[in-house]
Amino acid sequence: MRETSKPVAEKVAIIGGGIGGLATAIALRKQGIDAHVYEKARELRPVGAGLSLNPNGLKALEAIEPTIVEQLKQAGSILKVINLRKNTGETTQQKKITLMEKYGQPLLSIRWSKLQEILAAALPPEIIHLNHRCVSFTQNHNSVTVEFEGKKAVEVDLVVGADGIKSAVRQKLIGDGEPRYLGRMSWRGLLKYSHKLLAANEVTGITAPPKNVTLMDVGDGYIFWGATMLCVDDSSSGSGADIKSRLLKEFGEWASPIPEIMEATDAAIIVERPIWDREPLSSWSQGRVTLLGDAAHPMSPSIGQGANTAFEDGYELSEYLAKAPNLEAALAFYDGNRIERTQIIQARSAFSGNRAYKPDGEQYLQERLRSNEEFEDWLYKYDPLAIASRRVY
Repeated sequence: MRETSKPVAEKVAIIGGGIGGLATAIALRKQGIDAHVYEKARELRPVGAGLSLNPNGLKALEAIEPTIVEQLKQAGSILKVINLRKNTGETTQQKKITLMEKYGQPLLSIRWSKLQEILAAALPPEIIHLNHRCVSFTQNHNSVTVEFEGKKAVEVDLVVGADGIKSAVRQKLIGDGEPRYLGRMSWRGLLKYSHKLLAANEVTGITAPPKNVTLMDVGDGYIFWGATMLCVDDSSSGSGADIKSRLLKEFGEWASPIPEIMEATDAAIIVERPIWDREPLSSWSQGRVTLLGDAAHPMSPSIGQGANTAFEDGYELSEYLAKAPNLEAALAFYDGNRIERTQIIQARSAFSGNRAYKPDGEQYLQERLRSNEEFEDWLYKYDPLAIASRRVY
């Protein structure tokens, strides 16, 4: 056991100012680590998207900073009911969401931009460095020097790559090229909208394989919608107007309110993205550099675990840096305790995403809604307090 109570890294550069990077910065700074976030964007811009935070992610965030979870619950929507419908409008299944009763945290939906705003507000503004594109890093036994495009380099004890599925840090560290296209395109939008079929605190999945749409209340009168379909190639549709035109062509004949909500969405904020993932890695860390979130374990969004597992990563990394005898041991513990869990979640996400677009995908989603308890127990019984009590020496 080491004799000092100081963390094994005093200065940390987190590359990427998304929600995983921001949450990790909060976690590290609470351990007394001088963590700074470096983000390539010129500003933290709102993204036309919503997401769901599940019990495991909320538990990790609560362990990082309890007041954040309370703010999120005020800003978002605690989902109470999930509906499955056909694209003709017929409801095929309705289920009450009981995660709060089972696992101590709810299924919480929120605007992505609101989540980012709340996390950023929990940090000193001077430690978030915008317009900093990481182009390279070099490391030796004592430190890492990070180079940015057109900016001054920084020297730190540890670099955390939290820069997403096309991570520059991962490419320098691993060099595994472009992500893997999964044969599906997605579109998403966000707007204030009310409709008699869109009840508060509900999420609705509409399926007609090889296409599906999700409609979700994300709080404050906002509805998030996401549409996905099988597509041979991952090329862009073009301008915002072209994207919207393609959407209405593909989904315009579906039952209300899908065409209306897509028509009402400003074309400029509709996000079109291919669905990608990557092969799991056997190691995330080399020397004084490690990976986190989508940079480490990008996955299909089919079970909504991208953000949630990133929060787990950030919390656990902070614990190991605070308690391990040295940096090498901390990162070995981080890899050893995170990789197996995230590989299982990656595999489940890939299977579920692929399966939902088969001809009998509608039946699969109904069955998953009925009999997913064993996996949910394993996933949602995540216990940060057990991790905090682990011996890391």
